[in-house]
This record gives sequence, structure tokens and C-alpha cells, in this order.
Amino acid sequence: MTQRPLAGNSKKSPYQPSLLRLLHGINALIVLFALITGFWVYNTFDGRLGKVPLPRVNDIIGIHGTFGKTFWLFTPLFILYSVAIGYRRLIQKDFLTKLAQVNTPIWWYTLQRIANTMMILASLFAVGTGLLMQESWLPSGELNHTAYLLHLAAWATLLGCLVLHLLMSVKVGGIPLLLSIVSFKYRAADSPRLWLQKLRDRRE
Repeated sequence: MTQRPLAGNSKKSPYQPSLLRLLHGINALIVLFALITGFWVYNTFDGRLGKVPLPRVNDIIGIHGTFGKTFWLFTPLFILYSVAIGYRRLIQKDFLTKLAQVNTPIWWYTLQRIANTMMILASLFAVGTGLLMQESWLPSGELNHTAYLLHLAAWATLLGCLVLHLLMSVKVGGIPLLLSIVSFKYRAADSPRLWLQKLRDRRE
């Protein structure tokens, strides 16, 4: 997300590039459903750290796997956009210097960029460990495979990074920033017909 005044300094919603909103929106939905179905899988077949009374869904592993594969196919597109075009929203080379300016606006903006970067890294962690999984393990009671334990850690990491990402976005831009990323409006200069040209120019 873009750098904006800290929450409370402005009530006007910032404008977000239409391609960013599309990629971010699709990726957010995939992450959300992957997290939900991932917990459902754990709750059904494991539950060693606690369970909740969810109804049993026989093909929950397959459903989670579908979202996982979709995540694996789509996430590289969002990461490519973030690194090649939206890099200003990610951690910068001088982040340590800016982190020394505690409780100033640039400090909060830097924390937000770190949170954005952590979200991408957590996504890669989740995808990578998910590819190592086998669907037969959990129904067979094989709960101690290293890949499964790593995937559980990836689920927790992804959830934690998502919460941090949302909290930092609210801190930096407030509700207007959150609303701007789900808006369907776009400017003439930001028309979907110009997306390919913007990708070539690496600009938003």
C-alpha cells in the first residue's frame, strides 16, 4: 500500500493503482480461504494444540489443497508486481536509519513496509512447505512429518503477518487506506487497457 498520512491526519481516501487493487484483492481472498481451510484441516485431523467444534467436511484436505495450488499459481504474479513496480511499499535499503527515528511518521511508514515485506515472505513460506505435503499423511494419523510441522508454522506465521499488515495499514492510513484498496473506481490514466504499458515501463 502507498505511503499516506498517519491515521487521523486525513479523512480522504488515497488512490491506489487499479492493477494493484486487482492483484491484491485476488491474493487477499486466496490467503483468507487458505488460512480458513488450513485451520479446518488441522482441526479435523490434528488438534493437538486445541480444537473448536467445526462440522466435519470429508474433502477438506482437497479443498485446502485447491486453494493452496491457486495460491501457488497466483502469488508469483502479485510478488512480481510488488517487487518490480510496487517496491516503494516494501522494505527499503535505508530502513535501519529510518527505524532509528522512533515514533516519527517515517518510522511508522517503515514499519508498514516491513510488514508488507513480511507478508510476502510468509506467503512464500506457506507455499513452499505446502508443496512438500502429501494428502495421505493426516488421514493416516501421520502428524509428525517435518514438512507438516513446518506447514503448521507457516500457517501461524502467515496469520500473524496478516494481522500485522492490517494493523500497520490502519495506523498509517486509517480506514480510508483500507477502503481505497477495495475500491472499484479508476481514473482514465489508470485504465486496464494501459496495464501492459505500465508493466513495460515499470510504473504505477
